[in-house]
Amino acid sequence: MNTSRRDLLRWQFDLTWALFDHHLERLVAEDFLWEPAPLCWTVRPDEDGTWVPDWAETEPEPVPVPTIGWLSWHIGWWWSVAIDHAQCRRPRERTEITWPGDGKAAVAWLRDLREEWLTVLDRLTDADLDAPAPFPWRNDPAHTVAHMVGWVNSELMKNAAEIGQLRLLRAASQE
Repeated sequence: MNTSRRDLLRWQFDLTWALFDHHLERLVAEDFLWEPAPLCWTVRPDEDGTWVPDWAETEPEPVPVPTIGWLSWHIGWWWSVAIDHAQCRRPRERTEITWPGDGKAAVAWLRDLREEWLTVLDRLTDADLDAPAPFPWRNDPAHTVAHMVGWVNSELMKNAAEIGQLRLLRAASQE
């Protein structure tokens, strides 16, 4: 069997998404802003009601534990910017990407991003995969679009595991 690189990356993405969707389907509203430790990063409404993430330009030590709300914003941020680059659009700044305001809307947002990403993946050719990656390496010629797609898969898997662990911890702490 001769599997193309694109097919392999798509298979890896589909596997990662299936594992993530397992947790998305089981999240309840209270999961999103549950703070598992005293030092947390979360999402909060600002003075005009826009939900914004806690953020520091330099990662603090110790690193705050993120809430599921923060992690869902984080996925939405990096994935939106990756899609912008892949679609040759002006990439949005971090501050332009806000959290939708509740868990149900956040899940819908992530599912919409998945659909956008599938469109990107399905149109990629071998030549596209070999092109320099515009993100997250700032057009470093050593990293290709194939690397970027692999990075999206890896970053999604990491964030999915974090959300899954937080969901399980919250459920276990309620018993």
